[in-house]
Amino acid sequence: MSIEEKINAQLTDNDILIYMKGSPYEPKCGFSAKTVQALIDCGAEFSYVDILENQDVRQTLPSISDWPTFPQVFLKGELIGGCDIVSEMHEAGDLQLAIDKALVK
Repeated sequence: MSIEEKINAQLTDNDILIYMKGSPYEPKCGFSAKTVQALIDCGAEFSYVDILENQDVRQTLPSISDWPTFPQVFLKGELIGGCDIVSEMHEAGDLQLAIDKALVK
């Protein structure tokens, strides 16, 4: 399986996925910590990929998502943004709405 196929499988298999530095329990940067907290505040169940432990993902994902920085948050395989966008959405109440909409079966 190529790294591109691996990333596409991760995006397909997880309703909410964050590519971040560290883990939700031990973020390795402030941006990842802030983004995880926004997801937790929304009561979201999410999966994560630690890009520090997955250098191939770290190098390849920006060309797939067309987003250069981390963290990156995906809802149903669609990039919603990084720390700034997710934080702004959370403060405006739009993150909760986007999560609720994405998870409607």
